[in-house]
Amino acid sequence: MEFKINSKSFDKLLSKVIPAVPTRTPMAVLENFLFEIKDGLLTVQATDLEISLKSSQNVAADSNAKMVVQAKLLHDIVRSLPDIQLSISTDSNSRLKLKTDKGVYHISYFSPEDFPEIPVVARDKEIVIASDDLKRAFDKTSFAMSKEDMRPAMTGTLLEFAKDGLRFVATDGHRLVKYVNKSILTDYTEQYIIPERAISVLSKLLSDGDVKIYLSKTHASFITGDIEFITRLIGEKYPAYNSVIPLENENLLTVDRSELLSTVKRMLIFSSGTSKQVKFSISANNLEISAENIDTGSNAVENVQCEYSGEAMDIGFNTAYVNDILSHLDSEKVIFKLHSPTKACIIEPDKTSENEEVMMLLMPVRLNN
Repeated sequence: MEFKINSKSFDKLLSKVIPAVPTRTPMAVLENFLFEIKDGLLTVQATDLEISLKSSQNVAADSNAKMVVQAKLLHDIVRSLPDIQLSISTDSNSRLKLKTDKGVYHISYFSPEDFPEIPVVARDKEIVIASDDLKRAFDKTSFAMSKEDMRPAMTGTLLEFAKDGLRFVATDGHRLVKYVNKSILTDYTEQYIIPERAISVLSKLLSDGDVKIYLSKTHASFITGDIEFITRLIGEKYPAYNSVIPLENENLLTVDRSELLSTVKRMLIFSSGTSKQVKFSISANNLEISAENIDTGSNAVENVQCEYSGEAMDIGFNTAYVNDILSHLDSEKVIFKLHSPTKACIIEPDKTSENEEVMMLLMPVRLNN
C-alpha cells in the first residue's frame, strides 16, 4: 500500500481525531489511530470508549488497507514537518514508512482486529443546527453541570426536544440553567444526556456551517464538516427540573449586568473561603452588596443603582455561583426574580433574540447572623 499526501493536510486530519485518544489507559490499543484506506478514501478513527472521532480525506492510493498506528508518535512526526509532500507506504516488517525528499521515518503498525468497534448511530432521525447556535447553547449551560458522581445524570447536559424548541438544561442542585433554541421544532418529546467530556471536546471542534445530529438510546453522533463525533450518552433519568422552577417570584430587581459582575468579582476576594457568601440588601433604588471573611477580619461593601419592585429584602448567595451566572449572560441588564430569602431566585437577561430563551436559577444560602 502506498499513498501521497501533503504534510499540513495530513496534520490537519490527524489533529481533528487525536482528542479522542486517551492520555492514560489500561488498554494500550486505544493509544492508536485506526487507519483505513478504501477506494481512495483515507479514514482515521480514534476512541477512548466514551467518545469517538472519525475524519476522512481523499488520497491517491494504490490499494486498500486497514491498520492500527501509534497516534501520538505519528501526530508528533507529521506536525513537526514543514509544508511538503509525504509518501506513505507499508513494508514487509509491519512498518509504516513516511518518506520526504530529505528523510525517511518508520513507525510500527499493527493488526486492526483488537481495535474496538466504533459505534454506528442510525441516521433515520436527523436534526440540523448551526454550529454557532450549538456552541452558544453549550456555553450558556455547561458551566452548571454537577462535578459530583453521586447523581450521574446531573454530570451531563440534557438535550430535550419539546414543543417550544430544543432545550438545553444543566444543574448541580444549587443552580440550574435552561436554554431554549426555538428554531429547532420537532413533533416529539425526547430526552438525551450528553456527558461533560463530550461537550468539552465537541465545543472545540465546532466551526462554521451546520451540525447534523443523530441520536439513539445509547449514543449521539454529531457531524460537522468532515468530522464525525460520537459520544456515549448517560443512561440515567434526568431530574424533574421543572418542579424546582418557581412560578410566583413577584419581586423584580433590574440591574446593570457588567456593573454588578464587576462588583461581585471584588466580593469574591472578600467572601469567606468556606461559604463564599455574598449578601444582597435590596431596596427601592439601591442594591447594597457585601461580603466578609471572618477568618481574616476583612470585609467589603458596595452600592449599585437598581430598579426594584417589592418588599425590601436581605438575601445571601454563593459569590462564585453569582459570578458564573453573570459571566454567562450577555445582555446589558439582568432581572432577578425573587420571592423570599429562602426560595429559589430566577435570573434572566432583560432582552433575548426571538429565537432563544435563557433562564438561570440560583438557590440562596443562609445568611450569617
